[in-house]
Amino acid sequence: MHCGALNKSGALIRDDKRARETSMEKSAQRWLPRILLLAALSATPWLLIVYCHRSVFDAPPVSSPHPPPAQLRFHSVQEEQLKKLPTAASDRALSAAAAGRSDADVDDNGKDPCRGRYLYIHDLPPRFNADLLANCRNWYQWIDMCVYLANAGLGAPLDNADGAFADRGWYATDHFGLDVIFHSRVRQYGCLTDDSARAAAVFVPYYAGFDVVEHLWSNNATAKDAAPLALVDWLTRRPEWRAMGGRDHFFISGRTAWDHQRQTDSDSEWGNKLLRLPAVQNMTVLFVEKAPWTDFDFAVPYPTYFHPAKDADVLQWQQRMRAMKRDWLFAFAGGERPGDPNSIRHNLIRECNASSSCNLVQCRKSERRCLVPSTFMRVFQTARFCLQPPGDTYTRRSAFDAILAGCVPVFFHLDSAYRQYRWHLPDDHESYSVFISEDDVRSGNASSVEETLRKIPRDVAEQMTETVIGLIPRLVYADPRSKLETLKDAVDITVEAIIERVSKLRKEMDDHGANKVSSKAWSDN
Repeated sequence: MHCGALNKSGALIRDDKRARETSMEKSAQRWLPRILLLAALSATPWLLIVYCHRSVFDAPPVSSPHPPPAQLRFHSVQEEQLKKLPTAASDRALSAAAAGRSDADVDDNGKDPCRGRYLYIHDLPPRFNADLLANCRNWYQWIDMCVYLANAGLGAPLDNADGAFADRGWYATDHFGLDVIFHSRVRQYGCLTDDSARAAAVFVPYYAGFDVVEHLWSNNATAKDAAPLALVDWLTRRPEWRAMGGRDHFFISGRTAWDHQRQTDSDSEWGNKLLRLPAVQNMTVLFVEKAPWTDFDFAVPYPTYFHPAKDADVLQWQQRMRAMKRDWLFAFAGGERPGDPNSIRHNLIRECNASSSCNLVQCRKSERRCLVPSTFMRVFQTARFCLQPPGDTYTRRSAFDAILAGCVPVFFHLDSAYRQYRWHLPDDHESYSVFISEDDVRSGNASSVEETLRKIPRDVAEQMTETVIGLIPRLVYADPRSKLETLKDAVDITVEAIIERVSKLRKEMDDHGANKVSSKAWSDN
């Protein structure tokens, strides 16, 4: 009887345990879908963040800025890089997102911090930008330029094996490659809008520099002018144009103005006639070198090899340049211009070569070291003054490389800097540079370059060096895939100047009527 009671009790206990387990299984079945749904919802934002981070910041590695003759191994890389460059659709998405700023983007006083600063980006047909990039292999006969479009137009990362650069932020950037870099930076501007009525200025993402390159060596004037004429036709039909007759519009060419001012319709004459079109003369046009006699175009700095991703990159580089030991009084890097009777380069090369205080890098046609960016940076970093005579045109990218290295530029023509980069360089030219007239060098009647530089007191020269190093942030183009926090780069300075210029034009139009805009409004002031 006792055993029977135990058996009975044991059976009851087992039945009760089975019942509880069955109940728990049913409960788990009821809750499992809910738990899985909650887990999926929790993970989704993080997955999106990781996906967006990788899609924006990851870039296929490119091993060299100079493609091998076959160029086959770069093709898949090029295709991937081209997909990541700006498109009309992505511009629309960015503008639409920025236009959604309302109550969420007011400051503590209830004011919109973007008021008076909004930019509108035109949604151009792809023939004016994306289609041009797709033909990058054919821009030049001797090199495939697609490799320079990597990393949002910055080019391939530079190897810092010899220590001339920092470990990050340095790229093999083409000195005529600003079209994509500038567009990419404008797309991250903090005050975009898809309502042109709110815009302080209107950006036209036409890759004018890349367009003209396709036809520079062509003997077909019609082909050279096709895109500029089509662009003007497209713009002038838009309602955004009618607001100010295009006076609030601006675009950039990464080349010099000389490539865009053909004076006749001759097939053999250089460049296109972009600057001769009346509608273009209503806009603000940006070049790395402007035309000396026009007042609707403005010069912006040549892109250097340095594209900082954050403020610390700039500040650390500035500190490094301040600490450099500058053993050479002056330096020159460049080649002669034997076919140009007005060039003073042979004079400078001869003087530099004869001086024990000058570091010379003479670039002849087959000089391989002149194709290596670190060659110049090492020379500039160890010199107090860097000679910057005109080359094929008045300006040189080298002047900005020198400033980046903390080397005080020495100019020989007023159009090499002083009449060019008025938004980015100080009005007080003597604070950051030395001027020696070309005529004085050519005639030999004045003091030698070395003697002129030696007359500058040491404390004055050191203060000039400090001024030059202080200019670095406003002359570089920050990495378009990131954003500087407190420093303003060349694009920030440019956009501010354009908005100020358009504001003056708008005020004058309001005061005097749209058809009575005085020529004063077109000045640099």
